[in-house]
Amino acid sequence: MIRLIVTGTDTGIGKTVLSAAIAAATGTPYWKPIQSGLADGEDADAVAALGVRHIHPSAYRLTAPLSPHRAAECDGITIDPDGIVPPDGALVAEGAGGVLVPVTRDLLFADLFARWRMPVVLAARTSLGTINHSLLSIEALRARGVPILGVAFIGEANADNEATIAAMGGVRRLGRLPWIDPLDGERLGHAFAAQFRIEDFAQ
Repeated sequence: MIRLIVTGTDTGIGKTVLSAAIAAATGTPYWKPIQSGLADGEDADAVAALGVRHIHPSAYRLTAPLSPHRAAECDGITIDPDGIVPPDGALVAEGAGGVLVPVTRDLLFADLFARWRMPVVLAARTSLGTINHSLLSIEALRARGVPILGVAFIGEANADNEATIAAMGGVRRLGRLPWIDPLDGERLGHAFAAQFRIEDFAQ
C-alpha cells in the first residue's frame, strides 16, 4: 500500500507535480492538509488536472500565499494541529514548502510529520545549492524520528549532486523527474514510469 508524505527542501521545487505523479501512477488518494494561497488555484486542482481521481479535502484553506502560520493569522484563523489527521488507507500527503515551515508559531511541519508516523519522500532540486538544503532537511527529519523513504530529485540530470546527497545523507535515491514542458498527465505519467519504480514507494 502507498501511504507516504511528499515534502521538500524548499518551496516551488515541484512537490505538487511529484505528488500527482505518484498518486496517479498508483491510484492513490491525494491530500494537501494545509493549502495556502487560493488566488492562483489550489494544489488539489493541479493534481486533478494531472490525472489524480481521488482527492481528500484540505483541513485548512488559507487565502494568502504565505507560510501557514502567517496565512492563518491573516485570515483570523487558529490552526489546531490536533485536528489535522491523515485520512485512513492509502494516501499521498503533500506538505507545504520545506521541512521546517511553521504550521503554527510553535509547531513545524517536521513536527507534524513525526506525529503522523508516516514515511517521507523528500523532493530535492538537482541544481546548485541542493546538497546543503537536502542534507539539512534530512538531518531535521531524522532528529524528529521521521522515517525517510528516499529522495526524489527534480530537474536536469546532475549525477554528482544526486549521488553525493544519497551517500552523505544515507538515503535512497528514488529517481529523478525532469522538467516537463508542456506539462500534462500523459507526459508526466511517461516520465515517472521511465525514471521511478512504483514498488519503491510501497509499504
